[in-house]
Amino acid sequence: MEHKMKPESLMMTYGYKPELSEGAIKCPIFQTSTFVFKTAEEGKAFFEVAYGKREQMPNEELGLIYSRINNPDLEILENRLCLWDNADDCAVFESGMSAITTVLLEFLAPGDLILYSNPLYGGTDHFIHHFLPKIGVHTLAFMPGKSEEELVELVNASPYKDKLKMIFIETPANPTNDLIDIEACKNVANKFNSENEVIVAVDNTYMGPLWQHPLKHGADLVMYSATKYIGGHSDIIAGAVLGRKDLMKRVKTLRTFLGNMAGPWTGWLLMRSLETLKIRMEQQQLNAIEVANYLKSHPKVKKVNYLGLIKEGTEEYKIYKKQYSGSGAMLSFDIIGEEKDAFKFLNSLKLIKLAVSLGSTESLAEHPKSMTHAGVDDEQMKEMNITDSLIRISVGVENYNDIIWDIDQALSKV
Repeated sequence: MEHKMKPESLMMTYGYKPELSEGAIKCPIFQTSTFVFKTAEEGKAFFEVAYGKREQMPNEELGLIYSRINNPDLEILENRLCLWDNADDCAVFESGMSAITTVLLEFLAPGDLILYSNPLYGGTDHFIHHFLPKIGVHTLAFMPGKSEEELVELVNASPYKDKLKMIFIETPANPTNDLIDIEACKNVANKFNSENEVIVAVDNTYMGPLWQHPLKHGADLVMYSATKYIGGHSDIIAGAVLGRKDLMKRVKTLRTFLGNMAGPWTGWLLMRSLETLKIRMEQQQLNAIEVANYLKSHPKVKKVNYLGLIKEGTEEYKIYKKQYSGSGAMLSFDIIGEEKDAFKFLNSLKLIKLAVSLGSTESLAEHPKSMTHAGVDDEQMKEMNITDSLIRISVGVENYNDIIWDIDQALSKV
């Protein structure tokens, strides 16, 4: 009887053949730059497909050429990552920003228009605002809460509406947890499709591959900083892009020539992390729920941004129930006070570490306005509710009573 296994069960073995590696139960690290061809004809065949001179034939097994193009550690990792999002293909990069910028560079050309959500991760915001205009790409931002009709009106009001080529969204938004309706964005993209398809690309870093699957809701590409939940241990830098086969072929081709793929050691470490991804993320979510419930009634806390606290009956709640299978482990909150009060809190933490990044086993806290989003314009930050008193916490796997104790004692110092 056929049985379809869950991704968490397949993370140990999927895509790996022990008989090809001396029977080793785990995939070795293939620390090599190049690979030996059996014959010249075989080498020719591999390169014909790699450089797009012909399509791969049915049942044709392609071998390895060079680690800038493919490597067993990356290929097996990419196969396993596809399982979480039910994607056709995956490309792993040396950083999350490498993944994002490669997508933007591949699908946008001079004169094109990109519609993007706010807020975004600071690095993405900087690239869109300061680099894309240098190469002639026009940018158009929108805030959360816009309806499908309002987004259409926004694009129609732009002199570059006929050149819309991408809708780029980050949901939940970093650091405010604002939600964007992926399905609505795809509907907008379809309205402006012309000779070239309008691509919907989603940065899913905040929810990892467990709590949200953008491809199921109409996204064409999904991106991750794999440094975060996928890596999960604050010891590697990596990124990933997943999506449709035809789009991924373009992403992988540009990756080959930019040379920004991850190395075999990173691939091996990420495979190791995938084996515990589900149990790590589930514990982090359980902890975050407890922390959010503690913070929501604290007299020194003005507002808590957490998916599990979204009010029923609101438009945001409808998006939450449609798009997410969990409330996640990222939250932010405003202390009653100013920057000095936020800093006092951060400086008083004992267990939680004061550091940027997220999704790792240890709990982390930071001040978005002066740290991760320091490059965002002041007026824009004000509009996005990134305030002097806002603190972002990535909840780890520690005992939640200890996390809450630490937050409590730090708040008492404010």
